[in-house]
Amino acid sequence: MAVTTKAFAASNIGRVRKSNQDSGYTGFNYFFVADGMGGHAGGDIASAIVAQSVAKDDRDYDSAEAAQAALVAGLIEANHKLAETVVEHSELKGMGTTFSGIAITGDLITTAHIGDSRIYLVSENKLKQISKDHTFVQRLIDTGRITPAEALTHPRRNVLMRVLGDVELEPEIDTETYKAQLGDRWMLCSDGLCGVVPPEIIESILANKSVDAEEATELLIYEALEHGAPDNVTVVVVDVLPAEIGEPATAKFVGSAAHEVVIAEHKGRSLVQIFNPRILVDLFTRKPVDAEFAIETEELLERIMNETRAKVRWRRVRGILLALVLIAAAIFGLKAAYDYTQTRYYISQQNGYVVIYKGIRESFGPLHFSRIYQTTNIDVTKLSSYQQDLVSRSISGDSLKDIQAKLTTLIEVGK
Repeated sequence: MAVTTKAFAASNIGRVRKSNQDSGYTGFNYFFVADGMGGHAGGDIASAIVAQSVAKDDRDYDSAEAAQAALVAGLIEANHKLAETVVEHSELKGMGTTFSGIAITGDLITTAHIGDSRIYLVSENKLKQISKDHTFVQRLIDTGRITPAEALTHPRRNVLMRVLGDVELEPEIDTETYKAQLGDRWMLCSDGLCGVVPPEIIESILANKSVDAEEATELLIYEALEHGAPDNVTVVVVDVLPAEIGEPATAKFVGSAAHEVVIAEHKGRSLVQIFNPRILVDLFTRKPVDAEFAIETEELLERIMNETRAKVRWRRVRGILLALVLIAAAIFGLKAAYDYTQTRYYISQQNGYVVIYKGIRESFGPLHFSRIYQTTNIDVTKLSSYQQDLVSRSISGDSLKDIQAKLTTLIEVGK
């Protein structure tokens, strides 16, 4: 079966960050996203170097095996470039980037993934996550130490176990090969989308057959912005179509990779730039927490688990405290309301005689908010019809003095 693709990519800086550290690419056979890390310009440089380096190998391959080998080799080469750049420019130490991409060969699709950007497939209107996050919280989920729900708010959810950068010369890349099916839709994204927008919203957009790749990409970024967009957002959507309706493909970079990477000398010091003036602003403003890399060790896993236990305990304590505060507020409110009712009085009758009640006449189920305060020897039957009607319906007073005055008036009129 001969297939072709129609793809679209877009990247947005988001609502919090001042520079875009993401890169994205749609080409002839390669499609990918890369999410840079390292702070300030380091993340921009890392994702751009990797994106521009890997894209050079975007061409036709004889087999999926050859495409997979070329993609992995390209990523390893790009990783070496990052390490060499850090050697030459020590101010970039610690920079790195994720990578999630696909290569298409005939009717086969090969995936390559490292980090916590993601690869999704929508087939038969169902969304499936193809890649697995290389994070410590994912490792904790896999080992049953925390739940996926706990991972969403874990304080160390941004710690990556695997990235491209100056941390490992031969990083392990996850690869798989899939059969392309007509109507399938692949989506690659940075965690600025999947870490913010609920999966059901992502699925509803991608599974909508009336929405093409371009509109789906724009809608997904719109949803990320509507959900606060605390990070850069990069989305690549790739539709698998019959070969006969395909259009000529063009290569396109988005995000950081769309700009020329410049490492310039200025007064004897190296300055890292991507032609984006907002990076300068980023140096003087507070940013959200960046991703960080850490080598996997049992000690670190145990430390993160201790943080998890502490967070869960504190969440429970906060829940209990909140419940106690709400209960106390409710009790205080009810007492205040009851105390107010006890400042009120009204005249009514009991056993045929006029009495003064303290409280209000209204009741709530079995609860009554009044009691007899004073009895009188006034026989209701001795009153006029009008007065009997008033007593029957009750005569309210704002205070004890007020109600006693009304009782005196009632007695005098009844004489």
